[in-house]
Amino acid sequence: MWIKSKILLILDQGILKKKQIINKLDKFLSMKIRNVVIFFIALFMGMGVNMGMLFVGSWLIPLPEGVNTSSREALKAALPLLRLQDFIFPFLAHAMGTFTSAFVVTAWASDKQLRYSLIYGGLFFLGGLATIVGMPSPVWFSIIDLTLAYFPMAWIGHKMAAKFSK
Repeated sequence: MWIKSKILLILDQGILKKKQIINKLDKFLSMKIRNVVIFFIALFMGMGVNMGMLFVGSWLIPLPEGVNTSSREALKAALPLLRLQDFIFPFLAHAMGTFTSAFVVTAWASDKQLRYSLIYGGLFFLGGLATIVGMPSPVWFSIIDLTLAYFPMAWIGHKMAAKFSK
C-alpha cells in the first residue's frame, strides 16, 4: 500500500511537471513571438521617424537655389553649394530613427533589450554606410554620421527607455 501511494505520488508529480513545462514553453513561445512583432514595429517606427525628419528638414531648411539632388552626378556637382545647416536634418534623421527604434524595443520587449537596441544600431549603421557609399557627401559629415548617429544613439535610447520604464 505504501509503495503504491509513492508510485502514484511520483506519477502525479511527473504529470504536474509536464504541465509546468508545457506552460513555460507556451510562455516562452509567446514571448518570442511578442519580441519578433515588437522588433518589426520598432524598426518601422524608426524608419518612419527617419523619413519624417528628412521631409520636415527639407521643408524647414530648403536647399539653396540651383541645387539639384535628382541624381548622384547632380548631387556631386551641388556639394560645394551645400551649407552646414543642410546637413543638420540628415544627421538628426539618422540619429533619431535609431534612437526611436532602440527606445521602443527596450520599452516593450520582454528580454534582451540591449541586444535588440544594438542590432538596430547595426541595421541603421549599415543603411547609413550604404547611403554614404552610394551618394556623395563631405568626409566630415560621413565621419560624424557614422560615429555618432547609430551605435551611440542606440545605447542612449536603450538607457533612457530602461530608466523610464522602471
